[in-house]
Amino acid sequence: MTPRDDSESPGTGRSRWSDLDRPPLNATALRRGLVREGALWREVEVVQRTGSTNSDLVARAAAEKLEEGVVLVAEEQTAARGRLDRRWVAPARSGLFFSVLLRPREVPVERWGWLPLLTGVAVATGLARAAGVDTALKWPNDVLVTVGGEERKTGGILVEATGDGGVVVGVGVNVSLRADELPVATAGSLALAGAVSTDRDPLLRGMLRALEEWYGRWRGAGGDAGACGLQEAYAAGCATLGRVVRAELPGDRALVGEAVAVDGDGRLVLATEAGVQEPVGAGDIVHLRM
Repeated sequence: MTPRDDSESPGTGRSRWSDLDRPPLNATALRRGLVREGALWREVEVVQRTGSTNSDLVARAAAEKLEEGVVLVAEEQTAARGRLDRRWVAPARSGLFFSVLLRPREVPVERWGWLPLLTGVAVATGLARAAGVDTALKWPNDVLVTVGGEERKTGGILVEATGDGGVVVGVGVNVSLRADELPVATAGSLALAGAVSTDRDPLLRGMLRALEEWYGRWRGAGGDAGACGLQEAYAAGCATLGRVVRAELPGDRALVGEAVAVDGDGRLVLATEAGVQEPVGAGDIVHLRM
């Protein structure tokens, strides 16, 4: 009797690693391309399967007193989380799921709210270069693509404090998901958006290099998003600005208005029907119309 491979998909007899359209990441090549003297990235680890790269890296940072620049990538996540504890579900090797440890000591904590926006700009920049696909950013942490003339979410960003002066930034991007694999109707993928490449190695390198570049600029400016060009770059790529939106705020409060700006603290500014401009620093944003 042949032993059963625990990696087989139930009822199929096929290993979840046998999809030739979804080859594994080349960890050695990633390290060679990203880890170098003077670079931000000092360690790149690729694991086959885990619950959440964010949870793993937060726990490891606390236990090992890690310096910044550690990157943890998973071929598959079983308990991935987005904002508001939403689940992120995707087949193995169908996307890029990674977390990075940062310690922006030169930046006042009150400016750390720019980190998810900065990461969004880096993700959009890296994907545009490596995948040749147009992306847009939904405040504060979603990456959008156009599929069949409709905006679809293809990526998300989650930032968590480590408790010892650091932050873990997690990124999830749907790369090769097919239409019948999408978890919800509003989801999308790079493949469905017509990407010229879904090779995950250059996509990951592109995003991490862009993140290193933007993080260096922002940190060098002491977190001043205006001075380093981040505020302008985010506004240029933000699909939320100019839209009428509903902000679902903590405490079951909602606010409707036109998104007119992202202020110096990274907050979304809404112009309401009452004629006032109100900044929103946290909440869920729903695009209502163009």
